[in-house]
Amino acid sequence: MAITVVGSVAFDSIETPSGRRERCLGGAATHFSLAASFFTDVRVIAVVGEDFGPEQEAVFQARGIDTRGIERIAGKSFFWEGSYLENLNEAKTHATELNVFAAFEPKIPDAYRDSEFLFLANIDPVLQRRVREAMPDARLVAGDTMNYWIKDHRAALLEVLKGLDILLINDTETKMLAGNNNLVHAARAVMALGPHTLVVKHGEYGATAFFSSHSFSKKDAYEEHIFRAPALPLEEVVDPTGAGDSFAGGFFGYLASQTEITPATFRRAMFYGSVMGSFAVERFGTERLQQLTRQEIDDRFILFRELTHLD
Repeated sequence: MAITVVGSVAFDSIETPSGRRERCLGGAATHFSLAASFFTDVRVIAVVGEDFGPEQEAVFQARGIDTRGIERIAGKSFFWEGSYLENLNEAKTHATELNVFAAFEPKIPDAYRDSEFLFLANIDPVLQRRVREAMPDARLVAGDTMNYWIKDHRAALLEVLKGLDILLINDTETKMLAGNNNLVHAARAVMALGPHTLVVKHGEYGATAFFSSHSFSKKDAYEEHIFRAPALPLEEVVDPTGAGDSFAGGFFGYLASQTEITPATFRRAMFYGSVMGSFAVERFGTERLQQLTRQEIDDRFILFRELTHLD
C-alpha cells in the first residue's frame, strides 16, 4: 500500500558538538520517505533546483522510492543552515533560503492518485489543503505542521486539520494550537478540530499518542486511548535535524504496511517511529538511514520492547 508524501527536499548545513556538514541532503519529505521506505512503497511530491543531481537522486533510488513527483526547475533547491551547539533539542537557525521552494505548486502524477495513504509534511497549509483535496480517495491522511503556521496562518491550518486523520506535532505546538498548557486537555482540544488521532513528539523523551475509537478499523470496539512510546537512550546524538520526520516515516510507514489498524498495530507503529528516529540522529543528514538495514530496524525494535517490558 503506497504512501504519497508532499514536502521539502533540501540541502542542510549543520553544526553540532560532533562536527559540521556542509550541504548534506535533507528536507522533511526526504527523511520521511527514507524511513517509510523500509515498510512500504513511497512516492514523493517536491521541488528541487539544478543543484539536485544524480548523487542525490541515487539516495532515493537505492530505497526504491518513486521520484516522478519531484519537479526539477531552474534555480537552487531549498537550503537551511543551523546549529545545535547550545542545546541538542533546539536548533538555532542561521540561514533559510527558500529558493525554488518559494514558488512550490505541488503537481500530482496520475500514477500517484491511487495512493491509499497520504502524508502532508510541514509546508504551507494552503498547499497541504490543495493536495488533500486533489486526493480525496486516500484512506488514511496524516500531517505535520509547526509553530509558524500555527501562529501566523491559523485559519488556513484549521481548514487542513478538518481533512486529517492523524496529526503529528511536538508538545509545545500542541499546547500552542489548543491554547492550553495541560497536555491532556490540549490534545483533546486539537482532536476536536478534526484529527481523530494526535501523536505528540517529545524529542529525546519519546512520543505520546492520543486516539479515539475512530482511529481504528473496528470503530465500535475501543474507547479513548493514550499510549506513550519511549525514546532509546543513546550514547551520542550526532544530528537531531531529521528525527521527527524519520519518526513520522517509521510510524506511518508501518501503519501503511498493515491490513488493519488496531490498538496493537498502532502501538507497534509508535515503537517503529521511535526506532527510525533513533537511527536518524546517529549520523549527519540522511547518512544513517542510507546505510540502514531492515534487520537492524527489527533488532532495535526488540530492544525497545525489552526496555519497556515489566513482567
